[in-house]
Amino acid sequence: MSVRAVVKGVGHYLPERIVENSEFEESLETSDEWIRSRSGIERRHLAADGETTSQMATAAATAALKDAGLTAGDIDAIIVATSTADLTFPSAATMVQHALGMTKGYAFDVQAVCAGFVFALSNANALIVSGQAKRVLVIGAETFSRIMDWTDRGTCVLFGDGAGALILEAAEGEGTPSDRGILSVDLNSDGSQRDILYVDGGVSTQSTGHLRMQGKEVFRHAVEKLARTADTALEKIGLTGDDVDWIVPHQANLRIITKTAQKMGVPMDRVVVTVQDHGNTSAASIPLALSVGKARGQIKQGDLVVTEAIGGGLAWGAVVLRW
Repeated sequence: MSVRAVVKGVGHYLPERIVENSEFEESLETSDEWIRSRSGIERRHLAADGETTSQMATAAATAALKDAGLTAGDIDAIIVATSTADLTFPSAATMVQHALGMTKGYAFDVQAVCAGFVFALSNANALIVSGQAKRVLVIGAETFSRIMDWTDRGTCVLFGDGAGALILEAAEGEGTPSDRGILSVDLNSDGSQRDILYVDGGVSTQSTGHLRMQGKEVFRHAVEKLARTADTALEKIGLTGDDVDWIVPHQANLRIITKTAQKMGVPMDRVVVTVQDHGNTSAASIPLALSVGKARGQIKQGDLVVTEAIGGGLAWGAVVLRW
């Protein structure tokens, strides 16, 4: 027998304000057709004035707890994946812990930009498998609207705000790929590629900064690295793309999603796609898509799911799990 980290519940939260592509035509030299053709994005949600990452994370966490039939008192640890925490410190995760009324356990943030949720899932899995936690609440939450340069049409039309949450619970498995829960993980990073996707400010440089991206370079790295990390994670447990029921990718760009699926040999009708409605929500995009995919009736218990993401760093990775 072996310990597995099994998905117990999911939930998400999206800000009330929806911004259609056409809104950008008033302030930028762009169009709905231009944005759709290059990214697949049609609309995105933007946080209200005063609405913070930890507040959205708390709302998503509350939804996940309800879905799981659990209370905050049942959770041992919270991990929040975010690059846009409310404050330099304390962590957004401790703010969520307090907001949920959780009086025990521990909470911390993980920062791997758009790959953050994959890295957070990996950490949560390790905590459970090692016996340091029985139940871990894993959240991806971002307010990227706060780091946008609204005059840069190449980036500001691509991103949105939101949060998604997933609860993992320790369960016994047989140690085979037929087990429910997280089956394998593959994580990678390459600091030499920093300049193709970064924010030009931070605490030690004493400025907030804006997101800067070399779109063509990011696209090139994304397609190759995402397919490879997903295949590597599957190979670790002796499976291939043919065994996959659902790919739930980082929702950055529809063309990246499509090309990655092609490289893996998985048809698009087995890919959960939400980018058209949410834009790129960075670390929130995979848990958002998992929650929406379950709500749509796509992802069902027993399905083999692959999540993969790439973000600034560069940092990228994949998780294979059975729902």
